[in-house]
Amino acid sequence: MSIPPPTGPEQPQGPQQPPHHPQAAPDQQPPYPQAPHQQPYAQGPYPQGAYAQDPYQQQPYPQQPYPQGPYPQQPYQVWNQGYSPYNRPAPTNGLAVTALVLGILCFLPAVGAILGIIALTQIKKRGEQGKGFAIGGIVMSSIGVLLWVLALTTGGASDFWEGFSEAADDAGGVTFTVDKGECFNTPGGSLEGLAYDVDKVACDGEHDAEVFASFTLPSGSYPGYDEVTETADTKCYALQDQYAMDSWALPADVDVYYFTPTRQSWGLGDREITCMFGNTDETASLTGSLRNDETTLDEDQLAYLEAAHVLNVALDSAPEEPYVEDDLPGHKEWATRVSDALTEQAGLLRDHTFGSDASGAVDDIVKDLEAGQKEWAKAAKATDADTFYAHYDKGAEYIDATRTVTARKALGLATTPPTYEEGGSGEGDGGDGGELEV
Repeated sequence: MSIPPPTGPEQPQGPQQPPHHPQAAPDQQPPYPQAPHQQPYAQGPYPQGAYAQDPYQQQPYPQQPYPQGPYPQQPYQVWNQGYSPYNRPAPTNGLAVTALVLGILCFLPAVGAILGIIALTQIKKRGEQGKGFAIGGIVMSSIGVLLWVLALTTGGASDFWEGFSEAADDAGGVTFTVDKGECFNTPGGSLEGLAYDVDKVACDGEHDAEVFASFTLPSGSYPGYDEVTETADTKCYALQDQYAMDSWALPADVDVYYFTPTRQSWGLGDREITCMFGNTDETASLTGSLRNDETTLDEDQLAYLEAAHVLNVALDSAPEEPYVEDDLPGHKEWATRVSDALTEQAGLLRDHTFGSDASGAVDDIVKDLEAGQKEWAKAAKATDADTFYAHYDKGAEYIDATRTVTARKALGLATTPPTYEEGGSGEGDGGDGGELEV
């Protein structure tokens, strides 16, 4: 009895019949091998349909291609999830690539060599690619180590770091230094704002500024813009008399300016504040040097100006309250400082032997100073504002600037008293000053 073919939409049409096998006796082997995947005949009621009366009808074949030919075939292999029948290339070891990069750049060469050795070990165990990269990194890194050793032994490292420091300075805005006594021009002609470079010029001709002092701020974190500028303002004004000792010689339109570190340059080690003279009119410039100190003055001029400086410092320490009645104790303390300064100034002038041309005029100044000292001492002991004003007025007459013109002329110093502006310090006070950040 023949075994009918399975039903389904793919059943071939027409007279063709699939091959069949004769039924074998129980004690005989079938003439053809049985397919290992076939299921035993189904048990139970026969299925309904065209072959419902056939007791040997099989269950529908498993879902697989219909076997061709006289022999049943194995089904196609099904690939398990996560496995590809295609060969994937082995990955490249990451440490090998890193070792090669460090070796080429000569950056941390010892690290590049170590990473290359580790990469070779990993490649061998994992079957990864990148052996050439690892070997190249080891070779290049070894050369880098030798170069570093050579640089350290020959001084080349110091040259490298010096160049690196200069490049960092350029990035942070510190691209120049100007020393005491030097003059320069700024690219924009202004002494306010940010400065990235200056053009040094001779002080004999026109220039924007002349440096008269510099000092260094203490190390630590950046103190802030306000604190830096306040420190610069206070110290630069105090230092100007050491460079331009004859304040009468300063033009009225000259004031104090300064370079200060920025937050960025501070991070690169910049701590210097540079003090300079500049013109208060941005459209104008300076001509000639303003320097008059021990390098340009003779002994008599230097002795006279050093004595005058003592009194100037005391006068500049006046209380913030302009009216005595608002702060009588503060004004009395100020009068005490002025009285002491007059005593010291008179002693300095008396102890120095001036030339014959100036000795008589200087003696007259000493007499005025001693008379003025008595009045300032009385003002320091005043019990009320009216008494203070009375002695203050008399004491101020003795130290009036016009009383020194004769002696100054004999000494060869400036003879035009400085102008005093409201709220200013007087001598050479030409404006509010300013600052540049570098």
